[in-house]
This record gives sequence, C-alpha cells and structure tokens, in this order.
Amino acid sequence: MTPPVFLAEPDELARDRVVLSGAEGRHAATVRRIVVGEVVDLSDGAGTRARCVVTSVGKDTVTCAVEERTTDPAPRPPITVVQALPKGDRGELAVEVMTEAGVDTIVPWAAERCVTRWKPERAAKALNKWRATAREAGKQARRSRVPRVADLAATRDAASLVARAELGIVLHEDTGVRLAALALPDGLAEPDSNGIVVVVGPEGGFTDGELRAFDEAGAVRALLGPTVLRTSTAGIAALAVLQTRCGRW
Repeated sequence: MTPPVFLAEPDELARDRVVLSGAEGRHAATVRRIVVGEVVDLSDGAGTRARCVVTSVGKDTVTCAVEERTTDPAPRPPITVVQALPKGDRGELAVEVMTEAGVDTIVPWAAERCVTRWKPERAAKALNKWRATAREAGKQARRSRVPRVADLAATRDAASLVARAELGIVLHEDTGVRLAALALPDGLAEPDSNGIVVVVGPEGGFTDGELRAFDEAGAVRALLGPTVLRTSTAGIAALAVLQTRCGRW
C-alpha cells in the first residue's frame, strides 16, 4: 500500500525536518494514529511530494524526516467538470468521488433549474465545504495535486470555459453520440492544451437557453449510456470514460 498523504506548506517541504501541527497534525496523530518509524508522504497539493519517515509523535504533532522529494507531472490532458449544484450534501459527494477519480478542476455552476441556491450570505461557506472536501478526498486518494474548486460560475462563465477548451462536452440524453465513441481532437495532451471541459446539468435538466449558450461556445453533446444518472454521479462516470480514452488511466 502506498504511504498516507498529508498536506504541508511549500516552504515546509523544502526543509529536512517537517513538523505537522494544527488540524493536519491532529489528524495524523489522533485520527490516523501514525507511529514513529512509519513512512508518510507530505505534499503541497500542487505536485510536490516528499517521502518521509516519522521520527516523533505528540498529542497533535507529527515530526517527519524528509528522505526524498519528487514532483509529479500534471496529468494530460487536464479535465475540468462544470458541476450544476446538487441538492443537500450531494454536492460534497460529487466533489469527493470526482477528486478520487482524478478530476483537475471542479467548477460549481448555478444552473437555472438547480434546486439548491448559494445565496450571497452562505455562498462562501458552501464553497469552502467543497474545497475542504476536495482537500480531504485528495489525501484519501493519495494525490499530490488537490483539484482546484473554482468560484461559483454563471452560465456565461461556464460557456466561456467551454469555448476555450480543446473539447467541450455537454452530457445530455438527447443525442445519439456516445461519450465512449466521441471523436477526440488532436493535441489534447500537448503542454499548452486547455484540455477537456465536461458540463453536468442539474436534476431538472438544461434550459433551452443554457443549451444554446453551450452550443454557441462549440460544445458537443454526448450520451453517457442507456440509464439516467443523478447530477452527483454523472461527473465521475464521465471522468472514468474520458480518462480511459485519453490514457490517463
């Protein structure tokens, strides 16, 4: 089994000795019950990984001796999922499973037919929940790169992302084009590629205006399969298909 991953600041990873403290230290010492002599990986969440050996454990601190540092390359092509806001805690579920599956960026989208609304007074709290979920799920998945959770997007913002992508995809049941058979453009894996953007609609479906905006941005519509998935699970299914087809898996 690969070593457990904990997050540290970039300047801390540059040292030969790193002390995990605060919430991360408590999690390592109390929740994970890390012991002296155990091997752990520390990461800055942006690709740097330090392989360490634990030298001491306190009540809420873990001291690690760095033995090796590496930088994991960013996966190519980058994959972004524009996620319509699901109901209740299904938003955090979507973030969790997509992070485990390897998504690079998640963009919460306020689609017109979303039941959930991030009102101004609670938007920051809701967004922080998504970001905290991505952080914890990234550690659970042993990732050295925590996916970016962008600010809440309106339809015009989501359409702009699609327009800049090498390939923009709208998951929709009203098409005969299967995602598993969708033609992929050349140059997806190039260093300067803007990659793939996948748009996952709300439980109530897309409005005509939203579909028109994505069509005008150059998106193609693709069908996942013969069944209708919930908005909180469609993203991970699409990720699995695309990562397999792009060679990321």
